[in-house]
Amino acid sequence: MKKSKTGLQRWIDATGYSIKGIRACWQNEAAFRQDVLLSAVLFIGSFFLANSVEQWLLLIFPLFLILIVELLNSAVENAVDRIGHEMHHLSGRAKDMGSAAVLFCLILIGLSWIAVAWANYS
Repeated sequence: MKKSKTGLQRWIDATGYSIKGIRACWQNEAAFRQDVLLSAVLFIGSFFLANSVEQWLLLIFPLFLILIVELLNSAVENAVDRIGHEMHHLSGRAKDMGSAAVLFCLILIGLSWIAVAWANYS
């Protein structure tokens, strides 16, 4: 039986795996790169739009969420592709559901930005 790592070494290893995953997604997924660019631009814009810490958090939380969901969507797509490239309705369904999750995050970004802009400029 393999002995599990504990404590600080486990955290260090997990951080390394996370960085490896982010790097792989950046290198292989155009949608992730686009979401990072969108998030970076909007992150900078959030400092100009928000009038309070609460508004700023409302603007940036969905930006982190889109990156998280895009990472998970890419993981699902990679796992499905690893199983096989032949067409199967369950494979298509899994990929479509991941795509829908990304869409909901983009809608959430739009709604939060519209709400803050409306509150500040209407």
